[in-house]
Amino acid sequence: MSENKTKPTKLSVGDYLNAIDNPQRKEDCWAIHDLMKKITGKTPRMWGTSMVGFGSYHYKYESGREGDMFVTGFSNRKNAITMYIMGGFKKHGDLLEKVGPHKTGKSCFYIKRLSDMDIDVLSILISESIKAVEKKYTITD
Repeated sequence: MSENKTKPTKLSVGDYLNAIDNPQRKEDCWAIHDLMKKITGKTPRMWGTSMVGFGSYHYKYESGREGDMFVTGFSNRKNAITMYIMGGFKKHGDLLEKVGPHKTGKSCFYIKRLSDMDIDVLSILISESIKAVEKKYTITD
């Protein structure tokens, strides 16, 4: 069985964020950092070389695959900022209509600029995702 490649590291969150070349993207990522830290009450840490994660939980699938993952987080990617909404989007159509321009994947929420987002709605989306994870798993730091 393959091992999960997404693992916490000892890399510095501050160094990662400060190394972002685009000034607006850097400012947006710091603001997302602050928002997620406020919502989760958790100290962020790097997962791999490019994901900032908050909190963690241990999962185990029926297949036997298991591992650890952050509860919520984000990453600066080439084409967008990716926020990881681990609770998924199925129950949040109303929020997605109000939050601002975005794209989604299974647990990925892609935005171009934070200024395009309704921060209050985004905060609810992140909080609801955390609640969904908490219903299934025990959250740790």
